[in-house]
Amino acid sequence: MTKTLSLYNQNFTLHPSGAMFWEEEDLLVISDVHLGKVSHFRKFGSAVPQNAIVGNFQKMNEVIAFFEPSKIAFLGDLFHSSLNKEWLLFEHWLENISAEVILVEGNHDIISPLKYEALGVFVTPEIVLKNFLFTHHPEERHGFFNFSGHIHPGVKIRGRGRQQLKLSCFFKSKDQLILPAFGEFTGKHILIPQGDDEVYVVTKEEVICLND
Repeated sequence: MTKTLSLYNQNFTLHPSGAMFWEEEDLLVISDVHLGKVSHFRKFGSAVPQNAIVGNFQKMNEVIAFFEPSKIAFLGDLFHSSLNKEWLLFEHWLENISAEVILVEGNHDIISPLKYEALGVFVTPEIVLKNFLFTHHPEERHGFFNFSGHIHPGVKIRGRGRQQLKLSCFFKSKDQLILPAFGEFTGKHILIPQGDDEVYVVTKEEVICLND
């Protein structure tokens, strides 16, 4: 189950995968996939399952099939490290994507933009459309609502008997929405809502507004 927000008379649908869809622009927004991270960890001896490598690609395929966007924007950290064998999987994945693909550069995007551009991916430091600013790092800019990633936002939910869950979330403040990390094995940075902040936690099947 998704959740739709209305901002400046535009509709943005939050998906349980952590992706967001801008209806009027037919734009799918994904942040912090960190492709290559699993291979990077395995190279240095971490016991990460081999089949985890394909998890991010399967997840992207599922959300693309759900929205069928004409454009896809990655808000940084698409690839976690320098080139490794997952780059070949990324090349193959792009061959089956008909949508226009845009990468907003993140701090982990150290692969040359020329490599992306050779695959038809447009690389840019930011996207400005209407009243909206899309960046990797959260940013405040007068007159714009900012969509970003980088933080890997999460919250703690406490229950009875000292039980607690740490869940990824979309974290919304007055002029900003931080998207959760899309990728596997990315971790969470726990945020504490203040004032009018809104928290939309993601589970495998739905987006839940904690403010409700």
